[in-house]
Amino acid sequence: TGAYLPPPMPSVPMPVPEHASSHPDNNIPSISEGKAHQAFEEYVSSKCCYSSAPVREGVITNMESLNTYRYRLETFTESRSTKCSQEPYTGQRVDAGIQRPPGPWEIAAQPPSYFTDHKETIRVPYTSSVKRRLYYRICNASFMSVLMQKVCSGCNGSHQRPDNESCNKCDYRGREKCSSCSGTGFHKCDSCDGKGQLLVFISLKVKWSTEKDDYVAQDSSGLRPEKLGKVSGKELFKDAQIMVYPVMGFPDVSVAQASERLIRDHQVKYTKNSHILQQRQTIELITITRVNYTWKEKSYVYYVYGNELKVNTDDYPATCCCSVM
Repeated sequence: TGAYLPPPMPSVPMPVPEHASSHPDNNIPSISEGKAHQAFEEYVSSKCCYSSAPVREGVITNMESLNTYRYRLETFTESRSTKCSQEPYTGQRVDAGIQRPPGPWEIAAQPPSYFTDHKETIRVPYTSSVKRRLYYRICNASFMSVLMQKVCSGCNGSHQRPDNESCNKCDYRGREKCSSCSGTGFHKCDSCDGKGQLLVFISLKVKWSTEKDDYVAQDSSGLRPEKLGKVSGKELFKDAQIMVYPVMGFPDVSVAQASERLIRDHQVKYTKNSHILQQRQTIELITITRVNYTWKEKSYVYYVYGNELKVNTDDYPATCCCSVM
């Protein structure tokens, strides 16, 4: 128990995915010099240690488009696992042995909307039985307190406080009560909550998750993939089915090859221990603009990328070291 369980073989053949032909909109968007400057200004203003002088005084000398494509494959899966569970018995239904329990994949579970991660725990019918437990367990801390004869700090073992009143901290015994069990010498059973009986049963854990892989076509900007992963692009193509088919007819051959490879990988990887409920593939155009500018007779570069017009620069010329006094 605990490991994810493979689903049964489908009783009917899986539907054959439709061929996906892609005819992207080749109207490549670009940004103006004004937008590039505004994005740079907002970026610098968000940095406490960046002087705004290069933004105010710098002059843009050249702008170059280095746009790239991002292919994304998402596979929405359902996986199931079982484990032994227990809770205090307070009169719940006991049904073990009445009939055969259903298998993990025979229990109905309503999935959420596609590509929405979710978990659900279901008690497996006809697996609940009652198990007896001890109501209490001995408190080791109290036992050690008795052996060590820990003197009460309130009355120093005299049974009375300095004001001659009875010491309520030790109940007039001169020895401190165990803080763990309040001097009773026992702990209530945590598992059965002192009821003396446990309801034991099998729990089914159902997990819906979205598995995602990206491929970015050859990128000459040098931006790190994790930066591009945080922005959106112009959607050129979208296809969603139970199982998608590799894109065809896309002008960048590497994107079509990545589509074929990732779809094959997902179908092998995620059909072993889960059900594939839906797949979705998209192709986006990620705009990347290289902006060259001069400041104080020296040349510098920054990049503006994505629909969000994020900025990246590795050689900003006017930074300072901040310190907190």
